[in-house]
Amino acid sequence: MSDRPSVLFVCVHNAGRSQMAAAYLAHLSQGSVEVRSAGSLPASEVNPAVIEVMLEQGIDLREQRPKLLTPEMVQESDVVVTMGCGDACPVYPGKRYEDWPLEDPAGQGPDSVRPIRDSIRARVEALLRTLDT
Repeated sequence: MSDRPSVLFVCVHNAGRSQMAAAYLAHLSQGSVEVRSAGSLPASEVNPAVIEVMLEQGIDLREQRPKLLTPEMVQESDVVVTMGCGDACPVYPGKRYEDWPLEDPAGQGPDSVRPIRDSIRARVEALLRTLDT
């Protein structure tokens, strides 16, 4: 672990919600937070509608790839934010867990993904205020 607080965002496919959350936290914290994201069943690529709506915010996810959740990722994180991964998320003592009930952007177009994106940004901003950076 580093001296910075670390946050892991987890959803099933790591192709939408967790990617947006991680990108926002990395962007808004300006490097003061170590950020990870992963999925219990990662997709082959980030959702194209997610890429499009994040580009509208000046955040480029085109080079990001979904990653498989590992127990080590959880162990190395101070805060674990789950977004619909259910029982697939391992739980370790001493970690702070939050569950964000957010609609899954899979299969949706940009118009439907924008409200999800905006909700994620608001939640990330609130989370950032609680971290010791």
